[in-house]
Amino acid sequence: MSTPRRFLPSISSLRALEALDRLGSASAAAEELALTQGAVSRQLQTLEKQLGMELVQRDQKRLTLTSEAQDYAAEIRQALNQIVQSTLRLQAAPLAGTLNLAILPAFGMRWLMPRLPEFARLHPDVTINMSTRLEPFNFATEPFDAAIHFGNADWPGTRSLLLKHEQLLPVCAPGLLEGRSISAPEDILKLPLLHIQTRTTAWGDWFERKGISAKEDLSGTIYDQFATITQAALHGLGVALMPDYLVEQDLATGRLVALHGEAAETEGAYYLVWPERKSGAPALVKFREWLAGKAQPEDPLPR
Repeated sequence: MSTPRRFLPSISSLRALEALDRLGSASAAAEELALTQGAVSRQLQTLEKQLGMELVQRDQKRLTLTSEAQDYAAEIRQALNQIVQSTLRLQAAPLAGTLNLAILPAFGMRWLMPRLPEFARLHPDVTINMSTRLEPFNFATEPFDAAIHFGNADWPGTRSLLLKHEQLLPVCAPGLLEGRSISAPEDILKLPLLHIQTRTTAWGDWFERKGISAKEDLSGTIYDQFATITQAALHGLGVALMPDYLVEQDLATGRLVALHGEAAETEGAYYLVWPERKSGAPALVKFREWLAGKAQPEDPLPR
């Protein structure tokens, strides 16, 4: 990173600017930073000199930021918080390291979580921190070492491991079928359809595979996550096209019924994706090698 020095002010100067913006007075900023008011003022003067512009309005010893400086301070605050979080993660990491993993909420809860106790037993020296992300993101701007992603393994600058193809089943609450006969796929069109926001073409693709042209008959309510669409199906609001691994327990207990016996495989799949530059990170290597043994051909879910 060959950034000119003038674009990299000192942390002390940036902390003074951020504190003045957040607290509103030089005395409050000085108290928080354990400095004198004069020291805070000198830090700000140093920053102004380095940037070559006025950041602070001085009126009878009162310091206030210009509107441009306020916007700058808001952006700097995010950067300072990121430095703090990165430092905390570094200090808390065990010898083998920490893996910061982005997961899809439903897949993470129902497929990954039941398997993780085994990894913890095999690799107690690895800490896995997880956060949910519903959409693909840029590894350069997010603090993740890897991500579990649905779709295609086509992220630039990354490598991937196929975990599982998705197989879909149309399901609904038994009460929704009272007085209705569903003997063929086209009969499902008589029922209200539930759509998942991340699979906007799922119903159309499913009907097309069954030889049914139904694009004009696919209205219905839309849900942003599988957790909410599952609850809608359980409460009889309509038919949901669900991944089989998410509804197997509800099908086994009779809370949901399948309207077509065979699950249909979709074009997308679940992948572990990681940046090429992090391929050799010890924690990622251990997690990836362990996860490869859980990928397709699939193992049965733990009971």
